[in-house]
Amino acid sequence: MSDTDRPTTTVLLLGGGDTGPELALAFERLGVAVVRVADCADAQAMTALLDEHQPDYVIAVSAEVSPAALIAAAERDSVEVFPTPRATRLGADREGLRKLAGDELGLPTVPFWFASSSEELAAVADHAGFPLVVTPLFGAVSDGQSVLTRADDVDAAWRRAAAALPTPQNRVMAETVVEVDEEITLLTVRTTEPSGPAVQFCEPIGFRRKDGDLLSTWQPERLSLAALDAARSIAARIVHSLGGRGVFAVELLVRGDEVYFATVDAQLGDVGLITLRSQRLSHYELHARAILGLSMDTIMISPSAAEVGPRRDVSAGELKEALDVPESDVRVVGSTVAAIATAPDVVRARDRAHRASTVVHGLGS
Repeated sequence: MSDTDRPTTTVLLLGGGDTGPELALAFERLGVAVVRVADCADAQAMTALLDEHQPDYVIAVSAEVSPAALIAAAERDSVEVFPTPRATRLGADREGLRKLAGDELGLPTVPFWFASSSEELAAVADHAGFPLVVTPLFGAVSDGQSVLTRADDVDAAWRRAAAALPTPQNRVMAETVVEVDEEITLLTVRTTEPSGPAVQFCEPIGFRRKDGDLLSTWQPERLSLAALDAARSIAARIVHSLGGRGVFAVELLVRGDEVYFATVDAQLGDVGLITLRSQRLSHYELHARAILGLSMDTIMISPSAAEVGPRRDVSAGELKEALDVPESDVRVVGSTVAAIATAPDVVRARDRAHRASTVVHGLGS
């Protein structure tokens, strides 16, 4: 291909998972050439990919992408990398992220401590009291998280967390359990304008996970004006600290007008699937436009709800039954299937999504 035939913009998407195909489609609809690579293990492999494809942007679409590879890409003046290597590193390090939020930025968080042994965890529990949530610092939360309700739980919680860690660096985070009204995700879009960095917010998304597999989510989650202002302030401060452009999923705990920072993910996740129906632009489209520096909006067009679970074979009869639910939709995204529904209000949207989900996720009697 000659230089005159080469597309003006090329994006290199790194990593497997469910996000890649949908995000690639969002870029391609904007006339961008997309190269997808499932794995890039180190800086040497990244150098070869950059030389071969000469991308304008390198975008990690899964947490498994090597930070060393992203750093190597970021060292080239002609390439922009998203998320930033800093955001990628902190996204995989719960201790670093919590210290950034609580200690450096002064964001409100639930009380937290760190422990490097069962004995240290027992000392934390003796100081903080019960209940406590214990989470491994790396790896999947669902694999290693426990709730301590008494001293006898400490050893088992330590072993569970240590077994879930991908490396032998045994270290955990312990948090006080705070009674909250809701857990929400605030999708926050960071852009760079001529006047400087700017953020836009989607309507708050409420969510609950059931048995670690099925996700129930809805938009909007109604907050008081004070809580909404606090949520937006917290989200803006954490994403500005991480830097870069794109969609950040900021998880927050809400109790009345009080809002606590929980975590932030610079990777697109399953909570955002609801935006396929709830918003004019989905989180995939927002991510692509933000990275490319294009105009966008975060307008919600309808209250919506979704239930997202592992993909299974859905028969033609089941699909028909699910889609017979008013304003329902079924979306297969990689290894997941989402039953999504809209309605004039969230209550009816959640009911419709649940009825469709019962069919497509095989939950009926």
